[in-house]
Amino acid sequence: MSSHTEDSSDEPEWSLVGPGLLVAATGVGAGDLAAGLVAGNRYGLNFVWAVLVGIVVKFALNEGVGRYHLATNETILEGIHSLGRWASGFFGGYSLLWGFVYGAAVSSSASLAANALVPAVPFWVYLVAHPILGAVLVLANRYETFENVITVFIVLMVVTVIGSAIAVLPQLGALIGTGIPALPQGSTVYALGLIGGTGGTITMASYGYWLAEKEWDSPEYIPVMRRDASSAYLITGLFVIALIVMSAALLYGTGASVSGEDGLVALADNLGNQLHPVLRYAFLIGFWSASFTSLLGTWHGVSYLFADFVQEFSGNPMEAERLRDTNSYTFYVLWLTFPPMLLHFLGQPVFIIIIYGVLGAVFMPFLAITLLLLLNSDRVPAPDRNGVVFNALLVISAGLFVVLLANELSTLV
Repeated sequence: MSSHTEDSSDEPEWSLVGPGLLVAATGVGAGDLAAGLVAGNRYGLNFVWAVLVGIVVKFALNEGVGRYHLATNETILEGIHSLGRWASGFFGGYSLLWGFVYGAAVSSSASLAANALVPAVPFWVYLVAHPILGAVLVLANRYETFENVITVFIVLMVVTVIGSAIAVLPQLGALIGTGIPALPQGSTVYALGLIGGTGGTITMASYGYWLAEKEWDSPEYIPVMRRDASSAYLITGLFVIALIVMSAALLYGTGASVSGEDGLVALADNLGNQLHPVLRYAFLIGFWSASFTSLLGTWHGVSYLFADFVQEFSGNPMEAERLRDTNSYTFYVLWLTFPPMLLHFLGQPVFIIIIYGVLGAVFMPFLAITLLLLLNSDRVPAPDRNGVVFNALLVISAGLFVVLLANELSTLV
């Protein structure tokens, strides 16, 4: 772990509203909520420990992305490109396929929650409206305004989801005993998936661009960045644990079989039936907010990554904060918005879903190994290179995601 000798009074000012807020908003999506739902339903409070481990693992990756940017004044794509054109080429191809399928998935999540709230509106209207609204909000606003929009949604998520979890605490009773960390027989792969799935994937690599937009642009900001990233993963962890608590309180031991995003609607119904109808709507608003902020953060952040890839691969590198004004940034926002609609209305070809699943599993070990190489290299000033702690965390991350990749591949055989 790197250290700095500056007096703490000279450190740049930090507030709770920062780039980490976008990381939290983007990282907490319907997939994380669904994972928490299944964990509580099957195992009670047992897998709270897996969420906590996942937070530490993802923090290490996110911190590495931020520290590389601040220590070198290079974007993560510049670092990836320095490993060889094959590396940035892989990223470019991955981002196009990932965006095509993810654009459909996140729009479907937001639409499912909205439709449960207001079923009178046809589902297809939500499917079309959410991505277009996201594109408008991203392309029409500068970073400061976008950060304010995200802040509003984070407040909605805190009030609704955490509030709903507090409401069910009296229902836990004897279930508190299930919170003792354990690894039940046959649950290893599930636990690894919960660890690896908490808190975002490719969107973490967007962090450096948000730092640049915030004008955090030198090594002096590294301690501030760490506090910012910590706040992001504190929020992420609270949301996933809140879902485990609600699911355990209402579903554990009932024999109910719920999973995926449809299960989140079922959980909302249980909240309304067992406690109070207001809680159903509160939770669905939180579910919708989590899904829509994931959409917004992806439209905003991953488009930086794609624009940077285009500039790097074409031999025309550009300062991070200028990427937003490029045609390639606009193209990727529109790529996320319109082509995925084909998957809704024409069906999802199996081979695309298979390739997407494999590439998704490949990206996380790719990022962990990339950060290990970059943050131990002479591209990074000696005081800001990895120490023992961060090297260990990144090695653990890489190993974890390689195991998850092997499991993903085994399901295809």
